[in-house]
Amino acid sequence: MPPRSPLYAQRWLVLTLVALLGAGFLATSLLSYYASRASIRDNIVNTELPLTSDTVYSEIQKDLVRPILISSMMSRDTFMRDWVVNGEKDSDQMTRYLNEVMTHYGAYTAFFVSNTSLTYYHAKGVLKQVKATEPRDAWYFRVRDMNDPYEINLDPDLANKDNLTFFINYKVYDYNNRFIGAAGVGLTVDAVIKLIDKYQQRYQRSVYFVDNFARLVLTGAEGGPQGAQIGQSLSQLSSMKDLVSQLPKPHIGSYEYSVQGQGHFLNVRFIPELNWYLFVDKLEDGALNDIRQSLYLNLLICLVVTLVVMVLLNRVIKRFQDRIQAQATLDSLTELPNRRGFDLLAVQAILEAQRELNPLTALLLDLDHFKALNDTYGHLAGDQVLSGFARDLQSCLRHCDIVCRWGGEEFIVLLKDTDAETGHEIAEKIRQYVAHQRYAYNEHMMQVTVSIGLTALQPDDTLHSLLSRADHGMYRAKQSGRNRTCVEMPHTTYEPA
Repeated sequence: MPPRSPLYAQRWLVLTLVALLGAGFLATSLLSYYASRASIRDNIVNTELPLTSDTVYSEIQKDLVRPILISSMMSRDTFMRDWVVNGEKDSDQMTRYLNEVMTHYGAYTAFFVSNTSLTYYHAKGVLKQVKATEPRDAWYFRVRDMNDPYEINLDPDLANKDNLTFFINYKVYDYNNRFIGAAGVGLTVDAVIKLIDKYQQRYQRSVYFVDNFARLVLTGAEGGPQGAQIGQSLSQLSSMKDLVSQLPKPHIGSYEYSVQGQGHFLNVRFIPELNWYLFVDKLEDGALNDIRQSLYLNLLICLVVTLVVMVLLNRVIKRFQDRIQAQATLDSLTELPNRRGFDLLAVQAILEAQRELNPLTALLLDLDHFKALNDTYGHLAGDQVLSGFARDLQSCLRHCDIVCRWGGEEFIVLLKDTDAETGHEIAEKIRQYVAHQRYAYNEHMMQVTVSIGLTALQPDDTLHSLLSRADHGMYRAKQSGRNRTCVEMPHTTYEPA
């Protein structure tokens, strides 16, 4: 199995780190979301909905229970009882009394029906005589015969153009506890619906009322759960069948149910004054929108941060790899390519020269008596000479030429687009230039010479064969007295005069 490339390893490392970072961000965001979600659900079920029910109940006492209290007050009013006991002599007195109740308490209607005369008194005057045979008067005889002290009844109001009205029908007794009639006030259905809508808008909840038979008796303009209308039984709604089966046992309680995949929180409270149940319903999605948006925002931030980290990490790794690669291919003393770096550059240069049939000349340079210099002045002095020689060598060459430190005091130069004759001229220029240079170290001025072996690229050459001939030329230059250039060709040797 072939070894994996450094690029593959780099990508694997980046992807692994990004995956770990992304997984950490995602896990943190999801844990935070579900913890917040659980906390909000608990707060809604145990605190928010019960508190809203208490607040709505307080509003009901003011807006809906208040008419019951007014009707109760009327049934115990001494004027009304004395007036009936004394024979109902002046109907205008009762009219004024009922008108005062309407005006003072802001009721929609106020009435009294006498059991003695079966006369229906209203704030506008005597309305009619009630009859047991009249269907529209059945309410009165039902009230007369019931055990409860009052009822809440939905009927058309004859005195107000048959507008649908919630009547509070309260039984009236004389001082001997004998039934003498029914009195009360009323609210229009529209007024009650506006009250419900006011509750729903103020508290951002669905608010509706259900009687002991699980029928919807009060709701807002848009209807109750799943659009149910007044008079409709909750048992007809698939989402609330299980809940209805528990009524009227839980006078107070919190529940959860689902409609078309949307969760609902529900608080149920029994209102004894009305003998109804108050339902306060909150949609789960509405409550969780904020934390859900927060989750999406966190995930977006996580994605952006992960991408930024991935880009930065990739750049850092690439820069680190480039630095390692540069350190692996550069000589730290002279900052020239080392042998490994030269191999990479030289192979490419030879292939280009052979493909395009361009000349290429190689020079192998060796500083003369460098060991003696090191022994005399020390290795630091030798390093000073090597770095100075490297600078001087580069100054004699073009930018396209390849120069490297081969090792120790040996250097290699590849002259692109240069034949042997021109190469020899350049080599001599280098040799003469170096011979006149002086390198300072600790007040010592040091001088070196260089021996150069030269060869030109042949069509069938490899890097090894090319450098081998250059090495032979440099060896002959050393053997011939140093400080000279020797040309080594496949079938020709040349030494300068």
